[in-house]
Amino acid sequence: MAATPRSQTGRILLLIGRIALASIFLVAAYGKLKPQAPGPWSVGSMKTSLSMFAMQVDSFQLLSSSSADLVAHTLPFFELFLGLWVLSGIVLRLSSLVSTLLLGGFFATLIRTYLMGLEINCGCFGPGERLGPKRLVLESLMLVLSLGVTIGAFIMARRKSAPAESTTSAVGLEQAR
Repeated sequence: MAATPRSQTGRILLLIGRIALASIFLVAAYGKLKPQAPGPWSVGSMKTSLSMFAMQVDSFQLLSSSSADLVAHTLPFFELFLGLWVLSGIVLRLSSLVSTLLLGGFFATLIRTYLMGLEINCGCFGPGERLGPKRLVLESLMLVLSLGVTIGAFIMARRKSAPAESTTSAVGLEQAR
């Protein structure tokens, strides 16, 4: 059965969205892990970068210092994993749903922090990013992209299963006659 131009366009848009969403997570992970000072990558430079990120996480005033440290030392690796998972397309409905939930949580945290009047660096893509209206708009756009990929993944999965279901239904009806 040949794909319709509409479904072909949907697949292309989903692929573009997946690549963009994966890139966001990969760049975010890179920004948090890269050496802060010019120099080579090493375990020591990554530890320093993660410690700097831990201070940024702590500045949100949501977690205890030890919890902020745990989040800061695990989040970049989770973002790296999630970016690669979305890019691979393996169990895309689940990976895109996880990314939407994660970005939704980030966005809610940023809104809360902004409304509290805290003037902090968000640390989303590394050090030096002030939390303000521009950052909130960018975060909301990333959330919309992730939501679009999630919806697209569910629609594509439904379209794939619909012909199989209708074929088995038709066979069942023929056998019943």
